[in-house]
Amino acid sequence: MLSLCELKSITCFSVCNQKQKYNQKLYIIPVRTVCVRFCISRSSVGSVELSGTGTHSDAYSGFSAPNDYQRIDSLEKELEELFDEVKRMISMGNKNDAIDLLTANYEVVKERLNAGTKGIEEAATLDIIALGYMAVGDLKFVGSLLNMMKEVVDNLKDDAPRLDSILMHMGSMYATLSKFEKSLDVYQRAVYIMERTYGMDSTFLVTPCLGMAKVLGSIGKATKAIETYQRVITLLESSRGTKSKDLVVPLLSLANLLLKEGRANDAETHFTRVLNIYTELYGQNDGKIGMAMSSLARVKCAQGKSDEAIQLFKRAIQVMKDSNYLSPDDNIMEKMRVDLAELLHTVGRGQEGRELLEECLWITERYKGKEHPSLVTHMINLATSYSRSKNYADAEHLLRRSLQIMIKQKGTDDQSISFPMLHLAVTLYHLKKDEEAEKLALEVLRIREKAFGKNSLPVGEALDCLVSIQTRLGRDESELLELLRRILNIQEREFGRESEEVLVTLKKIVYYLDKLGKKDEKLTLQRRLSVLSKKYKQMVNY
Repeated sequence: MLSLCELKSITCFSVCNQKQKYNQKLYIIPVRTVCVRFCISRSSVGSVELSGTGTHSDAYSGFSAPNDYQRIDSLEKELEELFDEVKRMISMGNKNDAIDLLTANYEVVKERLNAGTKGIEEAATLDIIALGYMAVGDLKFVGSLLNMMKEVVDNLKDDAPRLDSILMHMGSMYATLSKFEKSLDVYQRAVYIMERTYGMDSTFLVTPCLGMAKVLGSIGKATKAIETYQRVITLLESSRGTKSKDLVVPLLSLANLLLKEGRANDAETHFTRVLNIYTELYGQNDGKIGMAMSSLARVKCAQGKSDEAIQLFKRAIQVMKDSNYLSPDDNIMEKMRVDLAELLHTVGRGQEGRELLEECLWITERYKGKEHPSLVTHMINLATSYSRSKNYADAEHLLRRSLQIMIKQKGTDDQSISFPMLHLAVTLYHLKKDEEAEKLALEVLRIREKAFGKNSLPVGEALDCLVSIQTRLGRDESELLELLRRILNIQEREFGRESEEVLVTLKKIVYYLDKLGKKDEKLTLQRRLSVLSKKYKQMVNY
């Protein structure tokens, strides 16, 4: 996805073919609008003129006259001015003005399309307007614009100037909208055009191939994605050397995909290479080194090398702190601390893990305030850690705070509040505060039945908690039995009739059937329970 900052910073390659030299830029637009009341005093921005008057729709499907490239270059500059103006408005908080400017230009190009003028200039203008709406955040309208662009570019010849760039932008925007098949189609056409224009070994292929590889990975075509990443790496190595920093992005992308595919050893090779490139370019203490180390730590986790992973995570965090590479509250720093805390808990070093979670909470409170919604995750994580160490009192305090923040933000009926609420109910159960625990569990059940349906897995989880609480409170055994039957039905559907969850619930049902004297029902279920118990006993022995 192209962020506003990325759009601002992109400078594309200076492309040279045998006939014409031109700058291959990301279309960062300005279009012509007859009058825009609020913003643009310069007529070159406020009313960008598309060349021609709308009577030559076929002329733009391919350019041949010498001044055609000059005309598209001129339009490109105007489009860049428009996009700069849109960005300026957004940065000043004038989002509505930016939308008005984009809309006015859209109406102009739509008139030309309706009149039958559907050439490269219209495609370029729509491209910039779509990027503008991306920057504004109106993704729904971007989808409509892409449909219009597709209709135009499908009828353009491959030699239309700037078409490859427009196709690349379309590929990126389609991917942002999760329309991966369409994204792949336009990326493939862009690659085909650029291969014919610049050759199979041109570095101009790097950008579309990277986009295409990412899409292939997103739709589960890992083998093809890996091949495409490797092609990008080969292209860059041949033109810029094996230690170029330009290799970092494809190497990281390939390594992450390999790790996702369970090929940790292969991923380690590429992550290590990134670390070596960064070390050579920036030295041992640059923040980029910390980023590379954290990636390697994830590989070590996947390989089961917990101690090595812990050491790498710790070194990475320390380097990031010492270099001030990122703000302490940055999401990347936060994830590194949380990942390390989780790993420490996994290997039985809970106290160290809690210290990191406490640091996450403290940093978030300091930078975002004590009522910020992002505190909730840290509070729940820390409460979970306290519960593991049987420090239920501190867990209760954190869960009450998190619940208050969520209710203030979401209200009392939102399904999201049911998760800390259920956690609090369980904690209160451990503290023997059964009456309040029951009240909370019943409220969770109400919220989840409404949100997810009475036979959903979240409801089954709430029922399971409620049964435990009400059992200790001595509630009516026949009612408890009915709740257990509901749990069993949900578990059978979600986990299968022979799952371990079903085994546990069957034991409870048989127990209550015995207490209530329902021998016939008990015998039927007891036979089933016996078969399941034998199966799991054999699995354990095996």
